[in-house]
Amino acid sequence: MRRFCCAVGALALIGLHWPAAASAEPVQCDDPSCVPGINRVVGLGADCDNVTYFVFATTDWGRVVFCDSARGLSPRYFRALPVAGIRVFDTPCDQPFNQMAQAPDGLFLFCGPKLDRSGTGTSRWIRGDHYDNPNSNF
Repeated sequence: MRRFCCAVGALALIGLHWPAAASAEPVQCDDPSCVPGINRVVGLGADCDNVTYFVFATTDWGRVVFCDSARGLSPRYFRALPVAGIRVFDTPCDQPFNQMAQAPDGLFLFCGPKLDRSGTGTSRWIRGDHYDNPNSNF
């Protein structure tokens, strides 16, 4: 009986310390507070180096900013539009245009129009770094 109790106790302790299996479902994230990398504190207008991945940060007063390169100048932090959290690239966005998000892999996304060959457009999460022109995705 004593061995049985010790074995059960040992298994219980192992079970407590065993890592839980990773969930296949992505974590729901609908606001800036849960976006990975956004907890960096930067200055508005400060230099930055990546306009494609993990572009979001915050100022010391809590304003959300993003790294972008305006008119071909060196990248800097600008005030961000509303950040919708984590979204998936090229999926429909039912939010209004002019919202930003981050893909699970860190890609900078923007809710904007994507035209098809017939000239009709749908609201989709497109790249926010201007890498591709959303009006010429044929």
